[in-house]
Amino acid sequence: MVRRPDARRTPGGVCRVCFVCTGNICRSPTAEAVLRALAERQGLGDRFEVDSAGTGAWHVDEPPDARSQHHAAARGWALQGLRARQLRPEDFHRFDWLIALDRSHLAALRRLAPPGSRARLSLLMDFADGPAGREVPDPYYDGPQRFEQVLDLVEEACQGLLRRLA
Repeated sequence: MVRRPDARRTPGGVCRVCFVCTGNICRSPTAEAVLRALAERQGLGDRFEVDSAGTGAWHVDEPPDARSQHHAAARGWALQGLRARQLRPEDFHRFDWLIALDRSHLAALRRLAPPGSRARLSLLMDFADGPAGREVPDPYYDGPQRFEQVLDLVEEACQGLLRRLA
């Protein structure tokens, strides 16, 4: 049985969240943009610092995938201006939450976590309704329907994450 994460906010301060996927050009920047916008829309923008990173360095400094930007923009989410970066050791101390988009990313986070890491590690979909342990699929090699599915899942989970952290 997979346990849902304890989503308490850090006492008295800004909650720092970093979403993690493979290259930081599809799923994690989408989650970053969605959570940031949802927090702003609810007047909670000053209570969150939101970022994203990839486990690999393949796309460092590149903008999000054009397909991700297109599908997100159609729903009102702004990904332009974001740039891919690779997860760094200091992220495990800077962020309250490192949230993986699939189980392979969660395994990588657990493997890479330095001693004394303060970040809580979780799967994004564990904040959504439904069974724990679900993943957000990688849309990179798929068609438009997969990018739409990613947005559906990310929107649902980010709303749940925001409810629990706010």
